[in-house]
Amino acid sequence: MSWTLDTAHTTVSFSVRHMGLSKVRGQFTRFGGEVSGDPADVAGARGRIEIEMASIDTGNPDRDAHLRSAELFDVDRFPTMVFEAKSVTPAGDGRYVVVGELTIKGVTRPVELDYEHGGEGVDPFGNHKVGGTLTTTIKRSDWGLKWNLPLDGGGWLVSDNVAIEIDVQLVRSRAAVEEGAAAESSVSA
Repeated sequence: MSWTLDTAHTTVSFSVRHMGLSKVRGQFTRFGGEVSGDPADVAGARGRIEIEMASIDTGNPDRDAHLRSAELFDVDRFPTMVFEAKSVTPAGDGRYVVVGELTIKGVTRPVELDYEHGGEGVDPFGNHKVGGTLTTTIKRSDWGLKWNLPLDGGGWLVSDNVAIEIDVQLVRSRAAVEEGAAAESSVSA
């Protein structure tokens, strides 16, 4: 089965410590993706999400402009970030470990995400939905995102660790479900 990212009900967000004191939070507002698999067999799922880096929003236009600049994301040269899920392993109690490759600024590295399966259902419009929450922490320097400033008392302005959270909802439209059922009926007839 093929599923499409329901962008109206998905959030791609992150947080990073500033001066070791507080967390600055942000999100990406434009993204898309697909997952193939059966909701009854989460471990068999594979997928890809592509995020438009220029869509970063931390609530501060100056900070967002700096994040888009060549000092950090360099969105003119590297407009997208891509995560490709390669394997999903059960971890018990509706939790899974998703292993894949994350590409930022042309650098591809393996990452592991924790996935908490939220379940599945049909919305009031007949669309079959499935979703859950993916989380991980990465070191931004592993992808060449090294800009920083030292603090007078020691330490750095921005942490190297970035927490990522994706609250994902996927949709398989009623039309796709009906097409699949029709195809199955014609095979068994």
